[in-house]
Amino acid sequence: MERLQKIIAQAGIASRRGAEELIARGRVRVNDQVVTHMGYKVDPEKDRITFDGNPINLEKKIYLLLNKPAGYVTTLSDPQGRPIVTDLLPEINARLFPVGRLDLDTEGALLMTNDGALGNYVLHPRYEINKTYEATVKGMPSAAGMQRLAKGILIDGQKTYPAQLRFLVKSRSRSKIEIIIHEGKKRQVRKMFQAIGHPVLHLKRTAYGNLQLGTLSSGKYRTLTKNDLKKLFLGKIPFTIKNIPA
Repeated sequence: MERLQKIIAQAGIASRRGAEELIARGRVRVNDQVVTHMGYKVDPEKDRITFDGNPINLEKKIYLLLNKPAGYVTTLSDPQGRPIVTDLLPEINARLFPVGRLDLDTEGALLMTNDGALGNYVLHPRYEINKTYEATVKGMPSAAGMQRLAKGILIDGQKTYPAQLRFLVKSRSRSKIEIIIHEGKKRQVRKMFQAIGHPVLHLKRTAYGNLQLGTLSSGKYRTLTKNDLKKLFLGKIPFTIKNIPA
Protein backbone atom coordinates (compact mmCIF):
# COMPACT_ATOMS: atom_id res chain seq x y z
CA MET A 1 0.00 0.00 0.00
CA GLU A 2 1.24 3.47 -0.88
CA ARG A 3 0.06 7.00 -0.21
CA LEU A 4 -2.20 8.37 -2.91
CA GLN A 5 -0.17 11.55 -3.43
CA LYS A 6 2.95 9.47 -3.99
CA ILE A 7 1.22 7.45 -6.72
CA ILE A 8 0.09 10.65 -8.45
CA ALA A 9 3.63 12.04 -8.31
CA GLN A 10 5.12 8.81 -9.66
CA ALA A 11 2.71 8.99 -12.58
CA GLY A 12 4.23 12.34 -13.52
CA ILE A 13 1.00 14.30 -13.07
CA ALA A 14 2.33 16.67 -10.40
CA SER A 15 4.91 17.00 -7.66
CA ARG A 16 4.07 15.48 -4.27
CA ARG A 17 2.86 18.84 -3.00
CA GLY A 18 0.96 19.47 -6.22
CA ALA A 19 -0.67 16.04 -5.89
CA GLU A 20 -1.90 16.98 -2.40
CA GLU A 21 -3.53 20.08 -3.85
CA LEU A 22 -5.25 18.03 -6.57
CA ILE A 23 -6.56 15.62 -3.95
CA ALA A 24 -7.83 18.46 -1.75
CA ARG A 25 -9.73 19.89 -4.72
CA GLY A 26 -11.55 16.61 -5.24
CA ARG A 27 -10.00 15.91 -8.63
CA VAL A 28 -8.82 12.41 -7.70
CA ARG A 29 -11.01 9.33 -7.29
CA VAL A 30 -10.22 5.87 -5.99
CA ASN A 31 -12.62 3.15 -7.15
CA ASP A 32 -15.02 5.90 -8.30
CA GLN A 33 -15.04 7.57 -4.87
CA VAL A 34 -13.64 11.08 -4.39
CA VAL A 35 -10.78 11.13 -1.89
CA THR A 36 -9.90 14.49 -0.34
CA HIS A 37 -7.91 13.69 2.80
CA MET A 38 -4.15 13.34 2.90
CA GLY A 39 -2.42 10.09 3.77
CA TYR A 40 -5.02 7.88 2.04
CA LYS A 41 -3.34 4.63 1.03
CA VAL A 42 -4.03 2.63 -2.10
CA ASP A 43 -2.90 -0.56 -3.75
CA PRO A 44 -1.79 0.57 -7.23
CA GLU A 45 -2.20 -2.97 -8.57
CA LYS A 46 -5.79 -3.39 -7.38
CA ASP A 47 -7.37 0.04 -6.93
CA ARG A 48 -8.66 2.09 -9.85
CA ILE A 49 -7.28 5.61 -9.55
CA THR A 50 -8.46 8.45 -11.80
CA PHE A 51 -7.55 12.11 -12.18
CA ASP A 52 -10.25 14.33 -13.68
CA GLY A 53 -11.97 11.12 -14.78
CA ASN A 54 -8.94 9.74 -16.60
CA PRO A 55 -7.23 6.57 -15.32
CA ILE A 56 -3.75 7.10 -13.95
CA ASN A 57 -1.30 5.07 -15.97
CA LEU A 58 1.21 3.30 -13.76
CA GLU A 59 3.19 1.85 -16.63
CA LYS A 60 6.63 0.32 -16.43
CA LYS A 61 9.19 2.94 -15.51
CA ILE A 62 11.70 3.92 -18.18
CA TYR A 63 14.89 5.91 -17.63
CA LEU A 64 16.87 7.23 -20.59
CA LEU A 65 19.86 9.51 -21.09
CA LEU A 66 19.51 11.44 -24.34
CA ASN A 67 22.20 13.48 -26.07
CA LYS A 68 20.01 16.36 -27.20
CA PRO A 69 21.11 18.12 -30.39
CA ALA A 70 20.69 21.85 -30.91
CA GLY A 71 17.42 22.83 -32.58
CA TYR A 72 15.10 20.70 -30.42
CA VAL A 73 12.84 22.18 -27.75
CA THR A 74 12.67 20.45 -24.37
CA THR A 75 8.87 20.26 -24.19
CA LEU A 76 6.23 17.73 -25.17
CA SER A 77 4.63 20.07 -27.72
CA ASP A 78 5.51 23.32 -29.41
CA PRO A 79 3.02 25.87 -30.79
CA GLN A 80 5.67 27.07 -33.24
CA GLY A 81 6.02 23.62 -34.74
CA ARG A 82 9.69 23.20 -33.89
CA PRO A 83 11.14 19.71 -33.36
CA ILE A 84 10.66 18.39 -29.82
CA VAL A 85 12.92 16.02 -27.91
CA THR A 86 10.47 13.12 -28.03
CA ASP A 87 10.81 13.18 -31.83
CA LEU A 88 14.19 11.57 -31.15
CA LEU A 89 12.51 8.57 -29.47
CA PRO A 90 10.18 7.21 -32.19
CA GLU A 91 10.46 3.59 -31.03
CA ILE A 92 9.55 4.38 -27.39
CA ASN A 93 5.82 3.83 -26.86
CA ALA A 94 5.66 5.17 -23.30
CA ARG A 95 4.89 8.85 -22.69
CA LEU A 96 8.22 10.19 -21.49
CA PHE A 97 8.97 13.69 -20.27
CA PRO A 98 12.26 15.57 -19.93
CA VAL A 99 13.67 16.17 -16.44
CA GLY A 100 14.39 19.89 -16.48
CA ARG A 101 15.20 21.74 -19.66
CA LEU A 102 17.92 22.58 -22.10
CA ASP A 103 17.63 25.70 -24.26
CA LEU A 104 16.86 25.33 -27.95
CA ASP A 105 20.51 25.97 -28.86
CA THR A 106 22.02 23.98 -25.97
CA GLU A 107 23.15 20.39 -26.53
CA GLY A 108 23.92 17.44 -24.35
CA ALA A 109 22.72 15.28 -21.50
CA LEU A 110 18.97 15.21 -20.93
CA LEU A 111 17.17 12.71 -18.71
CA MET A 112 13.93 11.32 -20.14
CA THR A 113 11.54 9.24 -18.04
CA ASN A 114 7.94 8.48 -17.13
CA ASP A 115 8.79 8.37 -13.43
CA GLY A 116 7.60 11.52 -11.70
CA ALA A 117 9.51 10.60 -8.54
CA LEU A 118 12.83 10.76 -10.39
CA GLY A 119 11.98 14.15 -11.84
CA ASN A 120 10.96 15.55 -8.46
CA TYR A 121 14.13 14.36 -6.74
CA VAL A 122 16.48 15.55 -9.48
CA LEU A 123 14.91 19.01 -9.58
CA HIS A 124 14.40 19.45 -5.83
CA PRO A 125 16.96 21.93 -4.40
CA ARG A 126 17.42 19.71 -1.34
CA TYR A 127 19.38 17.12 -3.32
CA GLU A 128 21.57 19.66 -5.12
CA ILE A 129 22.17 17.44 -8.14
CA ASN A 130 25.15 18.94 -9.94
CA LYS A 131 24.90 19.65 -13.65
CA THR A 132 28.16 19.90 -15.56
CA TYR A 133 28.44 22.02 -18.70
CA GLU A 134 31.10 22.84 -21.25
CA ALA A 135 30.71 26.46 -22.30
CA THR A 136 32.61 27.94 -25.22
CA VAL A 137 32.66 31.69 -24.59
CA LYS A 138 33.86 34.74 -26.45
CA GLY A 139 37.29 35.87 -25.31
CA MET A 140 39.07 34.74 -22.17
CA PRO A 141 37.49 35.61 -18.79
CA SER A 142 39.84 37.12 -16.24
CA ALA A 143 40.61 35.48 -12.92
CA ALA A 144 38.43 38.11 -11.27
CA GLY A 145 35.52 37.30 -13.57
CA MET A 146 35.84 33.58 -12.92
CA GLN A 147 35.94 34.28 -9.18
CA ARG A 148 32.71 36.29 -9.40
CA LEU A 149 30.95 33.34 -11.02
CA ALA A 150 32.44 30.90 -8.51
CA LYS A 151 31.16 32.93 -5.55
CA GLY A 152 27.74 33.66 -7.07
CA ILE A 153 26.58 36.52 -9.25
CA LEU A 154 23.41 38.60 -9.39
CA ILE A 155 21.12 37.58 -12.25
CA ASP A 156 17.57 38.85 -12.71
CA GLY A 157 17.60 40.18 -9.17
CA GLN A 158 18.75 36.91 -7.58
CA LYS A 159 22.22 35.74 -6.64
CA THR A 160 23.29 32.39 -8.03
CA TYR A 161 24.70 29.70 -5.77
CA PRO A 162 28.47 29.10 -5.84
CA ALA A 163 29.74 27.34 -8.97
CA GLN A 164 32.80 25.30 -9.83
CA LEU A 165 34.74 26.43 -12.89
CA ARG A 166 37.94 25.49 -14.71
CA PHE A 167 39.43 26.32 -18.08
CA LEU A 168 39.52 23.50 -20.62
CA VAL A 169 40.91 25.71 -23.41
CA LYS A 170 42.29 29.25 -23.09
CA SER A 171 42.37 31.63 -26.02
CA ARG A 172 42.07 35.38 -26.53
CA SER A 173 39.37 34.87 -29.15
CA ARG A 174 37.36 32.10 -27.46
CA SER A 175 37.76 29.83 -24.46
CA LYS A 176 36.17 26.58 -23.32
CA ILE A 177 35.21 26.40 -19.65
CA GLU A 178 33.75 23.62 -17.56
CA ILE A 179 31.14 24.93 -15.15
CA ILE A 180 29.27 22.92 -12.52
CA ILE A 181 26.06 24.24 -10.93
CA HIS A 182 23.13 22.63 -9.14
CA GLU A 183 20.50 25.22 -10.02
CA GLY A 184 18.34 25.13 -13.11
CA LYS A 185 17.18 28.66 -13.79
CA LYS A 186 16.26 29.51 -17.36
CA ARG A 187 19.34 30.18 -19.50
CA GLN A 188 21.38 30.43 -16.30
CA VAL A 189 24.82 29.53 -17.64
CA ARG A 190 24.43 31.88 -20.60
CA LYS A 191 23.33 34.72 -18.33
CA MET A 192 26.22 34.10 -15.92
CA PHE A 193 28.87 34.48 -18.60
CA GLN A 194 27.01 37.37 -20.22
CA ALA A 195 27.13 39.15 -16.86
CA ILE A 196 30.94 39.15 -16.90
CA GLY A 197 31.16 40.23 -20.54
CA HIS A 198 31.91 36.87 -22.18
CA PRO A 199 28.81 35.64 -24.06
CA VAL A 200 28.38 31.92 -24.64
CA LEU A 201 28.99 30.79 -28.22
CA HIS A 202 28.26 27.09 -27.64
CA LEU A 203 26.90 25.20 -24.64
CA LYS A 204 26.72 21.50 -23.88
CA ARG A 205 25.67 19.67 -20.72
CA THR A 206 27.99 16.74 -20.12
CA ALA A 207 26.81 15.23 -16.81
CA TYR A 208 24.20 14.99 -14.09
CA GLY A 209 25.98 14.22 -10.81
CA ASN A 210 28.48 11.50 -11.74
CA LEU A 211 26.34 10.29 -14.64
CA GLN A 212 28.43 11.21 -17.67
CA LEU A 213 27.25 11.72 -21.23
CA GLY A 214 30.46 10.08 -22.40
CA THR A 215 30.67 9.04 -26.04
CA LEU A 216 26.92 8.96 -26.65
CA SER A 217 26.35 10.40 -30.14
CA SER A 218 24.23 13.48 -30.73
CA GLY A 219 20.55 12.57 -31.13
CA LYS A 220 21.06 9.12 -29.59
CA TYR A 221 20.02 7.76 -26.20
CA ARG A 222 20.77 4.89 -23.89
CA THR A 223 18.70 3.11 -21.26
CA LEU A 224 19.88 3.73 -17.72
CA THR A 225 20.59 0.98 -15.19
CA LYS A 226 20.24 1.08 -11.42
CA ASN A 227 23.98 1.75 -11.20
CA ASP A 228 23.53 4.73 -13.51
CA LEU A 229 20.88 6.15 -11.21
CA LYS A 230 23.20 5.67 -8.25
CA LYS A 231 25.78 7.78 -10.09
CA LEU A 232 23.13 10.41 -10.60
CA PHE A 233 22.46 10.60 -6.87
CA LEU A 234 26.11 10.05 -5.88
CA GLY A 235 25.47 6.71 -4.21
CA LYS A 236 22.01 5.92 -2.89
CA ILE A 237 18.80 6.29 -4.87
CA PRO A 238 16.37 8.23 -2.63
CA PHE A 239 13.22 6.49 -3.87
CA THR A 240 12.06 2.97 -4.68
CA ILE A 241 12.47 1.65 -8.22
CA LYS A 242 11.44 -1.73 -9.53
CA ASN A 243 12.16 -3.88 -12.58
CA ILE A 244 15.29 -2.10 -13.73
CA PRO A 245 18.57 -3.86 -14.53
CA ALA A 246 21.41 -3.44 -12.07
